[in-house]
Amino acid sequence: MMEEKVSVIVPSFNEKSNIKNCIESLLNNNYPLELLEILIVDGISDDGTTQIIEELCTEYSNVHLIINNERITPVALNLGVMTAKGNFIMIGSAHSWFPPDYISKLMHFMLNNDADVVGGLLETRTNKTSTESLAITKVLSNKFGVGNSYFRVGSKNPVKVDTVPFGLYKRSVFQEVGYYNEKLVRNHDIEFSKRLLKKGFKIYLLPDPICYYYARDNFLDLAKNSFHNGMWNLLTVYITKSLNSLSVRHFVPLLFVLALLLPLLIAIIAVPPLIFLPLSVLFLYFLSVFIISFFITNTPKLFFNVFWCYIVIHFSYGVGSLMGSFKIKYLLK
Repeated sequence: MMEEKVSVIVPSFNEKSNIKNCIESLLNNNYPLELLEILIVDGISDDGTTQIIEELCTEYSNVHLIINNERITPVALNLGVMTAKGNFIMIGSAHSWFPPDYISKLMHFMLNNDADVVGGLLETRTNKTSTESLAITKVLSNKFGVGNSYFRVGSKNPVKVDTVPFGLYKRSVFQEVGYYNEKLVRNHDIEFSKRLLKKGFKIYLLPDPICYYYARDNFLDLAKNSFHNGMWNLLTVYITKSLNSLSVRHFVPLLFVLALLLPLLIAIIAVPPLIFLPLSVLFLYFLSVFIISFFITNTPKLFFNVFWCYIVIHFSYGVGSLMGSFKIKYLLK
């Protein structure tokens, strides 16, 4: 089972507080170290991350540093893929931590099933233990917060999906489909997965193992990240010239924001009674958030934070998507 070389690619930029834990979790996997190479592709970090990586390279002969002068993730991934020596390539993240059996379980399924890409579930954690950060982990693991992303909300059995986080790929996938779209600062992963599916490749999500992703641990940083994620949705469609580059769930927050704004504008300009439509939508939304928050919390303080977290992530993502349309207008000039 464990006779294939695996190359793990880990993009990084200013990850001083995360990079060592991530790399050590990979080194502590039960996959043979002589069959494992770890390529850290760093975007010229200026917070001390590079020094930590260099120390790891000195200590472990299978850890290597690659410099990413462009400082964007898809470029880092492509540099890693082109440098990798393994027949199987795994995508990692400096914000992630992998259990000891992560690589071996993915490889076992890959070699014994008709799969081209395999990934495990993702459990969201934060570096802090505040009520605010706990609320973030609950919302990012709930369907109302993240849609039908199986890798976040869970699956009891192996299932075919449209994408996986931190997946293990056959090298032949890249040879046939190509590399990550370097114009896509975000969404390059889902867009790449969509191209794989279009070519007939199979992507599987396993219920075990589970890796851990350390998300933003306060609402302000969460809002900034969600805003930019949302903004890149329409930009992704514009750049790729295809709606199929993403999934329906990526556009739901935008439709929600438009369902509020458009009737409101029409009501102000021409049809005042129409104001009741966005008010009704908003009422139903807050009622849904209230009910869901009530059932997934056990204290008033956590309830308030979860309630607020849903609002932050949905509105910041939706407004970000709307702002993406203005950015497209700028690109068209």
